[in-house]
Amino acid sequence: MAAQLGRRLRRGATSGAVVAAAVAALAASQAPGMAPPPTDNASGESIGTGGATTPPDDSATGQSPYYTDLPPLNTPNKPGTSVDLPIVTGPAEAGIPATVLAAYKRAEESIRSSDAACHLPWQLLAGIGKVESGQARGGRVDANGTTLSPILGPQLNGAGFANISDTDNGAYDGDTSHDRAVGPMQFIPSTWATWGQDANGDGRKDPNNIYDAAQAAGLYLCANNRDLAVKADLDRAILSYNRSTEYLHTVLSWFEYYKRGTHQVPDGTGVLPNDRSDSTSGGTTPARVTPTKPATPSPSPSPSKPPVTPKPTPTPGTKPTTPPPTPPATVRVVRIKDAGTGTLTATAGGVFTGRPTVVALDSAGKPVAGLDVRFEITGTTGANFGGVVKSVTLRTNSTGTAVTPLLRAGEQLGTFTVRATVVGRTLAAVAFDATVTARQADTLVRSDAKELTATTGERFADRVLVKATLDGAPAASVALTATMVASATDTEPAGKGPHFKDANGAPVRTLTGLKTDENGLLTLPDLYADGEAGTFLLRLTAPGGGTVLVELKVTAPAPEPAPSPSTSPDGTPQPKPSSTS
Repeated sequence: MAAQLGRRLRRGATSGAVVAAAVAALAASQAPGMAPPPTDNASGESIGTGGATTPPDDSATGQSPYYTDLPPLNTPNKPGTSVDLPIVTGPAEAGIPATVLAAYKRAEESIRSSDAACHLPWQLLAGIGKVESGQARGGRVDANGTTLSPILGPQLNGAGFANISDTDNGAYDGDTSHDRAVGPMQFIPSTWATWGQDANGDGRKDPNNIYDAAQAAGLYLCANNRDLAVKADLDRAILSYNRSTEYLHTVLSWFEYYKRGTHQVPDGTGVLPNDRSDSTSGGTTPARVTPTKPATPSPSPSPSKPPVTPKPTPTPGTKPTTPPPTPPATVRVVRIKDAGTGTLTATAGGVFTGRPTVVALDSAGKPVAGLDVRFEITGTTGANFGGVVKSVTLRTNSTGTAVTPLLRAGEQLGTFTVRATVVGRTLAAVAFDATVTARQADTLVRSDAKELTATTGERFADRVLVKATLDGAPAASVALTATMVASATDTEPAGKGPHFKDANGAPVRTLTGLKTDENGLLTLPDLYADGEAGTFLLRLTAPGGGTVLVELKVTAPAPEPAPSPSTSPDGTPQPKPSSTS
């Protein structure tokens, strides 16, 4: 890359100032409540004006020509504004072909899941796609998203464009002398070699496939930690695609136009631009220079098996071969099945021992890659994926397998279900039962050695303090049960002796719902003695087997001293008896 741009002529001579004025007019023409193009908080300049005089050295397209048509001023309204979008069944400037629109939106969703800080909007991809190829020649793509014939730019031989010698031996562009921009997003082969993607799961990175190309374009725009919500980064991203101020303003005009509303039109019916920056009219078919070595076009699409455009063979002098058409994953899959998930159990608040896993298979029992599978948690439960969500949609890998993120249990105990279904098909679901059990402690001990005593009818002077551990570590939030028992072998609560009190002061000899703190400690409520004296036992138990017996002693009050002989019962002194001799 790092190609230098020669002087270019174009029909219509749309200057940067004219385009900027059109963008401003576009904003001003919106329905009430529509905001003008955003501005950069640091400089206060409108998007598209800052940094345009110092573009980066590289470009994705090799400075190939592009369509310079601007959107109309009567931009569409979003639903909910003064006039809702009309139902459109034919071509219109705001319409984007269905498959092309789906590719842009899928790329936005995919990249935001992996690089949310980039803030990539699909409308930016639509703006670039409009300028680069007229939305893949008005959506002339097959059901798999591949253009019905390759979209190739002119030879980049330095004659008015960048001078880029062949880098791919003609594999992508059919030209073994110089490179050409390829596909609906117009990547040059050397850039595609770095950024190419397989976004439709057919096992190939094809620049002529709109899904692959849109995903690659989104990643390219987000490179170098760009935040596309920031004016300077947005400018840099667009200029990295084509180092031209006019290109920047043209893309931004379409970006703003699509942000104000668009709609889906059938594939192949999109409006095609006319003016190009190389003075070549696109007419109803975008201009294309015939390559030195033609690329092999895709076969005609079939409703049951949409074709995939093969790459031209890189070997000079040999005739390219066309592999059999490959239907998309959603057509090939016939079932999904459990791929050895095993038992799903976890303690409350913990992580499950396994993760729901499925494998997608075709009619021959072979794995299907690139298939979207939705996993959803059903039932009343606090469980979630990754500590956040109740459902995730995942794509099967090269072995046809999809594995959920870590499944985390909530506080609610019991069983719930995780259901796996194929997105876009009504195949049988795979259900996984998952069970949440109580937090456990394998050991309970008293935390002090104080003797616990009380007098009949009185409160015990000290409270019971215990510690719960699991595998030697403090066991937090473990639910303990405290029960008064007559002996170590009794399972039923004692009918008399020490007790706790409820809110009304009534005796309670079994307490539940007690929980240890973050250090595994628990201090029990006050204990009271009734009229029974003796030695009694308090048993504490925990899920996981932890148990401890605490001894409680109740004594009768000390007897009152007997009356003195020198004192009458009423307390008056009595005379001493006389002695006789």
